[in-house]
Amino acid sequence: MITATDLKNGTTFLDSDKPYKVVKYNHIKMGRGGATVRVMARNLETGDLAELTYDAGNKINEISTSKKRMQYLYKDGDNACFMDPATYEQTEIDLDVLGELIAFIKEGSEVDVLFWDGEALSVDIAPKVVLEVAETDPGVKGNSATNIYKPAKLENGLTVKVPLFIKVGDKIRVDTRTSEYIERA
Repeated sequence: MITATDLKNGTTFLDSDKPYKVVKYNHIKMGRGGATVRVMARNLETGDLAELTYDAGNKINEISTSKKRMQYLYKDGDNACFMDPATYEQTEIDLDVLGELIAFIKEGSEVDVLFWDGEALSVDIAPKVVLEVAETDPGVKGNSATNIYKPAKLENGLTVKVPLFIKVGDKIRVDTRTSEYIERA
C-alpha cells in the first residue's frame, strides 16, 4: 500500500480492481482544507485515460509490474505481435491498448513490454525517437522572419509540423508523448 502522494509519473497501481499507470501527477493544496492528489492515469487493460482524484492521505494498492525486452514483429488486424529474442516466445497486445504508441515502434526494433500477473499489458518506449521525413513541401526562401512550420509526413505515416528547412530524407527527433517535432537528428 502506498499513499496518494506517492503516485508519481510512471507508478502503477490498482483502482477498482483495474491496473493503472500514472501519466500526469498534480498535488493540490487548499488553504485551510486538506490536500488532494489529481492524477491522469492510463488503464493498462483498455488503454483509456482517466482523471482520478484522491485525498492526500488515502492508501492505494501499488502493483508490481515486470518489464521484458522484446522485439516488435508485426501488426495483425487488432493485435501487435512481440517476440522474446531469447526463447522465441510470441506475445500479442491489443492495438486499442497501445493506442498511438504503436506508430513510434519500427518493425524489428526492441521495446520493453510491461507484464502484470503474466499478462502483457503495454509497452514502454523512449520519450524521443528518430524518424525519417517521407514527404513534405519545400520551404519557400524568404519565409523565415518568424517561426513558420509546415506539415511533414514521416516514415511511420504520422504527420507533424516541422520548420521550413526540413526536407524529404532528413531524420528528425520526435517526442513520443506529444507527437511533436523536437530537433533534427
